[in-house]
Amino acid sequence: KMSQKQRVLVYLKEGKAITSLDAFYELGITRISAVIYNLKQDGHVIDKENKTVLNRFGEPCTVASWTLPCS
Repeated sequence: KMSQKQRVLVYLKEGKAITSLDAFYELGITRISAVIYNLKQDGHVIDKENKTVLNRFGEPCTVASWTLPCS
């Protein structure tokens, strides 16, 4: 059984960016920012980018997207 940290790390190592919505639908994780925080505490370097998207009402909002830096 993989931990949430392991699931997120595998996801990021596949070259994918992850948002809270991705984490919920793809990995069943509801508090992705906490998992990212714990991965950073473990020494992993993870980049964060804030993106503006439209919500279901067509209104702009900002979401965080995390990736591993390019090597």
